[in-house]
Amino acid sequence: MVRNATRFLSVGLAAVLIAACGGGNSGNYGGTSNPTMPTSQTGTVSTVITDASSEDWATIGVKVLSIALVPQGGGSNVAVYTAPATVPLVNLAQLDQIAEILGNTSVPAGTYTGAVLTIGANPGDVLLTVAANPETGFAETPGTTIPTDRLQIQHAQGMAPNLTASVKVNFVTPLVVSADQNNALALEFDLAHPAFLVGHVPPGAGNTLWAVNFNGPVHHRPLHDLTRLVLRHMYGDVASIATDNASIMVTKEFPVEPAVSPETAIATTQSLQILVDSTNGTIFYDVDAKSHSVIKDFSSESNLPGRSVRIAARYQEDGTLVATRIWASDQFNNVWLSPEGHVLHVDAGNNVIIVASESGGGVALTVDANTQFFFRQPQGPAADATPIATGTAFLANHDLVRGFKVHASVVDPLAAPLVAQTIDIETAVYEGRISAPSAAGFTLTRLFGMAKDDYVYSLNYIADSTANGMDGNGNAINGYKWWNFAYPTLVNSGANAIADFVSATDGSVNFGGSMGSVPSRGISFARWNDPANPHGWSAAASILTPSILPLGFVATGLVNNAFTMTVIGGANAATVDVSPASDSATLVYQVDYTAGVVTVNPIDIATSAGLATLTTGLAAGAPVKVYGVPQPDGTLKAYVLAYFTGQAPAQ
Repeated sequence: MVRNATRFLSVGLAAVLIAACGGGNSGNYGGTSNPTMPTSQTGTVSTVITDASSEDWATIGVKVLSIALVPQGGGSNVAVYTAPATVPLVNLAQLDQIAEILGNTSVPAGTYTGAVLTIGANPGDVLLTVAANPETGFAETPGTTIPTDRLQIQHAQGMAPNLTASVKVNFVTPLVVSADQNNALALEFDLAHPAFLVGHVPPGAGNTLWAVNFNGPVHHRPLHDLTRLVLRHMYGDVASIATDNASIMVTKEFPVEPAVSPETAIATTQSLQILVDSTNGTIFYDVDAKSHSVIKDFSSESNLPGRSVRIAARYQEDGTLVATRIWASDQFNNVWLSPEGHVLHVDAGNNVIIVASESGGGVALTVDANTQFFFRQPQGPAADATPIATGTAFLANHDLVRGFKVHASVVDPLAAPLVAQTIDIETAVYEGRISAPSAAGFTLTRLFGMAKDDYVYSLNYIADSTANGMDGNGNAINGYKWWNFAYPTLVNSGANAIADFVSATDGSVNFGGSMGSVPSRGISFARWNDPANPHGWSAAASILTPSILPLGFVATGLVNNAFTMTVIGGANAATVDVSPASDSATLVYQVDYTAGVVTVNPIDIATSAGLATLTTGLAAGAPVKVYGVPQPDGTLKAYVLAYFTGQAPAQ
């Protein structure tokens, strides 16, 4: 399979949540003459950003300059985040289904229908570093940073050195800010979106040009249950301890990206109040003293002001933040040093795991008899603070596999080898080819470039009675749920969810030749210790992800919303179905390479003009890239389709 010719970011490895993928919405951001925003009362908005994952990149760093809310009915946009003078790079690759808190802001109470993000678009404002072990066939050398002259940020405005990209996001449901209450806004950068990073290799050039496109891959993520939001460990400097010893005030900080040695912090003006868990206790680690204890107030830690901290926190229903674990040191480098990233390798024979670092390498961690494993479950305070396993046995039986997102702490940051003290599992995801789906469960087979990372893992479904979040309308869901990658708001849950999943994963598309059959693929978010499988993983939610196809070529053009295509390595043409339905249209992009410039333009095929443009673009022989789900009738349902104009990509 050839995948280094023209590459969209792999959607076969996508990990996405409800409202985390699909087409961008259009909307009115100009306002009208009748503003409805009251100004006499205010509420607090916590702004967080999240993303979906990719194993190909160690760092996808962006500079978010500002975020503003769009009031319903018109009026001036209301700022909820402004970057500090030294703008930090936020590494989106670390936010795999977890959220980075940007800060809390007091805003006028009322209803908001959208947001406007301003993102830096100068050379150096986007940082791409390749992972240590990307997918087989990835176009870049492992561990390298892409030179800025090979990055082309789409839709940049202004003049250097003040280039920016403006991203307008319509909310899935309006954000209602209530007076004197805490509210939350979550915006998601979908790394799995095929139009986010578009690679194009001009014939004979050898070096891939990367088009970075923020319009479409940035979405609103409704938060119907704030207590279930897994937060990224936050960094800060302790400003004070409350007089009742129940909380600390922390000035939020960001680590410098790319990392320097010793690592330093970028201070912000955002202050966050962090409460101690007075019921279950907060685990407090003094990194300098190499000690830890369980505290229910801060009376024993009177020396905290002025120290650097890393905090694993959770939201309570009222929007306050409670610390599950706190690491403290006199040096920022000591609390930052702990490895954070996706698991690259698990060597159960030698009790060693490799965690991806932001520099494109890997950090080896030894697991010993005292290493504690936690699974982040913020909705259950006691479970969130209780290890699910201790010691080396957890590495056996693929209970920890490549692709899990973790944040580890070490016993001694200066020791060699590093010994893991704790390993926070922030996202537990199994993925790959789906086989043997049944009413009892299914099997996922995942193959990597290194065979020792391969796994075949069977998952049962969580119990029908297990609470499992909410649907797009805020209704509670119990039991297993699933959805299609391109339609994340159409969640299949309830009595027929499992039977529908079995039926939906029964198809394949046969291209013949060395390509062969393309099976159904998916990713599953696993939950530990569900009643259906005590002391093990169960599937709580699954996403049917588009199958990964190599570069293809149109065989016969678009007729009755279908065309046929061949792929490199295949011998047969297969039928691809395209949907122009306004609520579920295939996402179509024209990728043009002319005079050294790559341009990515969305085509709205829900309109007659857009459908006509696509029909013209899908002429026989035209190069195409298709992401779709195999159907039981042997066709491929296209979720995302890119066709290429101008100079054709290399093969």
